[in-house]
Amino acid sequence: MFNKIKYKFNPETLRFEASKEAVSQFILKKLMPRAATSVVLGIALGILGTYYVKSPAEREAEDANAVQRERLATLNTKINALSNSLEEIAKHDDDFYRPVFQEQALSKEERAGGFGGTDRYEAYRGYEHSSDMIEVANKLDILSSKTIVQAKSFKHITNLVINKEIMLACIPSIQPVAVKDLYRIASPFGYRFHPILNIYRMHAGVDLSAPEGIPIYATGAGTVSVSGTESGYGNVVKINHGYGYMTVYGHCSKLLVKAGDKVKRGDVIALVGSTGLSTSPHCHYEVRVNGVPQNPINFYKDGISEEEYQKLLETNFEFDEDVVNLQ
Repeated sequence: MFNKIKYKFNPETLRFEASKEAVSQFILKKLMPRAATSVVLGIALGILGTYYVKSPAEREAEDANAVQRERLATLNTKINALSNSLEEIAKHDDDFYRPVFQEQALSKEERAGGFGGTDRYEAYRGYEHSSDMIEVANKLDILSSKTIVQAKSFKHITNLVINKEIMLACIPSIQPVAVKDLYRIASPFGYRFHPILNIYRMHAGVDLSAPEGIPIYATGAGTVSVSGTESGYGNVVKINHGYGYMTVYGHCSKLLVKAGDKVKRGDVIALVGSTGLSTSPHCHYEVRVNGVPQNPINFYKDGISEEEYQKLLETNFEFDEDVVNLQ
């Protein structure tokens, strides 16, 4: 290849003479352009490879990033589901639990709670998935804050339930003389014509006619405030139930408790008698709320059947002239 013969005209001899081209000239003219082209092409391929052909380490990093993106997306979905569930719980809290105890629903501001920090997410910046990481972290903070608010709300409701149970245990809700021992409601609550005084007069309780010596029961939990003799009532027990409630049990033959004693609903506190202004054995029973007499029959439903309660309502307006109570 390097010994290729070429002919040139010799002006001195006036003849074409054969000559060999110098190797160096051949290299400069033929090989150098090709070599330069190869170098340029190699550099170009190298640059293209850098951008478009990934190394094993780059492919591994890319796979790891894809896994992280998938995990962030999954975590984001779970957080959204938990947030929706918490919203449902909050709705039940505001619409059902709180109204039972006459409590106002929490405002949106109260439900949102709050968290401080000038830039809580500084540590998440500077990464490929910074925006996704910050979004997830922010949602977790919001969820955590709302969860704390809901936990406090449930604790408040729980305390109300406990107090309500205590209150319900104290409020009078049974009759002081058992149905099986009761003859009749001898004198009902309200204004009635008094057979002795021949005038209309307010009767602040009910007279429960029963045999002498029959047990009289506390109608709710409380503290005995009076156990003794009072004018008109004869032997009487008064119980302070708290929450503005008080009950009175008059004309007893025997007192079984003393002032200061703690009693529970259903405890026997006295026996039926006919002391004070009374002509036959019965229990004069009163229920007062904040000092105002109430119809005791409205507090009888606990512990008796619907049929028994209806019977009491029917007999509430019967009047036995043999039983005289001047309270």
